[in-house]
Amino acid sequence: MNLFTDFEARIKNALEQIDLIREKRSEVDFGRIGVEPPRDPSHGDVATNAAMVLAKPLGTNPRALAEIITAKLTEDADIAEVSVAGPGFINIRLAVGYWQRLLASVISAGTDYGRAAIGQNRKVNVEYVSANPTGPMHVGHCRGAVVGDALANLLSFAGYEVTKEYYINDAGSQIDVLARSAFLRYRQALGETIGEIPSGLYPGDYLVPVGQALAEEFGTKLRAMHEAQWLPIVKERAIDAMMAMIRGDLTALNVKHDVFFSECSLHAGNGAPIRTAINDLTFKGYVYKGTLPPPKGQLAEDWEDREQTLFRSTEVGDDMDRPLIKSDGSYTYFAADVAYFKDKFDRGFDEMIYVLGADHGGYVKRLEAVARGVSDGKAKLTVLLCQLVKLFRDGEPVKMSKRSGDFVTLRDVVDEVGRDSVRFMMLYRKNSEPLDFDFAKVTEQSKDNPVFYVQYAHARCMSVFRQAREVFPDLDTSNLDLASAVAGAIADPAELQLVAKLAEFPRVVEAAAQSHEPHRIAFYLYDLASSFHAHWNKGKDQPELRFINDKNRESSIARLGLVHAVASVLKSGLGITGTAAPDEMR
Repeated sequence: MNLFTDFEARIKNALEQIDLIREKRSEVDFGRIGVEPPRDPSHGDVATNAAMVLAKPLGTNPRALAEIITAKLTEDADIAEVSVAGPGFINIRLAVGYWQRLLASVISAGTDYGRAAIGQNRKVNVEYVSANPTGPMHVGHCRGAVVGDALANLLSFAGYEVTKEYYINDAGSQIDVLARSAFLRYRQALGETIGEIPSGLYPGDYLVPVGQALAEEFGTKLRAMHEAQWLPIVKERAIDAMMAMIRGDLTALNVKHDVFFSECSLHAGNGAPIRTAINDLTFKGYVYKGTLPPPKGQLAEDWEDREQTLFRSTEVGDDMDRPLIKSDGSYTYFAADVAYFKDKFDRGFDEMIYVLGADHGGYVKRLEAVARGVSDGKAKLTVLLCQLVKLFRDGEPVKMSKRSGDFVTLRDVVDEVGRDSVRFMMLYRKNSEPLDFDFAKVTEQSKDNPVFYVQYAHARCMSVFRQAREVFPDLDTSNLDLASAVAGAIADPAELQLVAKLAEFPRVVEAAAQSHEPHRIAFYLYDLASSFHAHWNKGKDQPELRFINDKNRESSIARLGLVHAVASVLKSGLGITGTAAPDEMR
């Protein structure tokens, strides 16, 4: 049950029965009517702007119209009180019986409570991480990995058909550098003294095992070959080794992709997929021969002061036209981006989401232009940019990793504080805002550590069930009809406040999915945990509010229903964030 969609429907139904509105129904738009929690909970449980948005087209005063609507709403048995505030806002307080039925529906739905159908099974491709396979993942990749994975989980929970995808950048000059770096480590494994790693090659120790593996497989054979012979062999082995490392890092972070798409596949058959994509744009009139003015500032890598084959991307929203084929006949990196988007579109995706680092801000308009040009505006493209993560330890910046050579690896962070702390904290700020990650703070067992506070709430819920079995040894908690038990029993205002917080979850899920903001789930979970802990503490001073009362079996069972509902929502939300819901915490 979604409280807010339920009452939106009820309010609109009541409006249809008011003579003034019924007479001018064709002149009013119900689409602007909103139903949401009041800013001040003391004003009620639900608020609507119906009178504010309908008064002008009806030719009446908002407050006067609000009084008419209020009179009609009082006929609803689930509404305990209706009042008009300010210029015409309507505040509604719900009857206890409604809250009890809502709680019963939460219990019955279990971890499916809050699931939405707004996605209508539309196919969405979420591409995230897509780090170059040239070394271990660093902490900068970590945030995009968590945001992308949580967003994919969220969209799936909201009714979309989601594919999680990783684009392997295994074509281009950086792969040649990787192969030459690995070949240097191969020579080292054969006993050569290689000295200091030359500038321009990757210096990290992570390539030492790659060199050793090459030496074991080929002995001295590669050393006797010309570069043109050994380079493709070493490339393949090095990419495989790097992707195995990256997959291991992602697994440690509880990130699992459905598809790993190779950029090299776009260059297969002399670039047939790229050629097909360019031909498609040509047929639509988006491709021409021409020259581009030099870009302001630093020259782009694919800029040439001569005629090239260009994408007329300014016609579909870009700042400048983009080169597709260089004057020497080779394809640009951008041409591969076009072909990759076309491949996604041909696979039937209605929406493509790219999760990129903040340094890719310049890619947004060109990718949006590609989407419009390739799909004729049929496919939606969204780019989420993740701002930088700064690592601290007790307020001091964390030093670089020796293993990587020049950065802190994702695995360093996960191994030290655990994947749950990493995942939740990477979501505990909007992706477009910088994030400070302090190793000491994310391992504290306190309210100031959000992941601990939320997980502890779930563990506390489970402890209530263990306590119930101790107090009532014959009670089979796995076979209780908790949904029925709460009817007529959960009525204390403090308990109903907790139910009201549970009622917000479906609305949060829908809003987070529509705005592509998974951090909203993390924020909500913290608020729910705070409400639960606060209610727990009330029981210390007010014994009648304790979840388990050894003198009142029926009351205890009813409150087990409330605890079960809280645990279910916490578990669902933590599942969306990719974080565990522990039964115990020590």
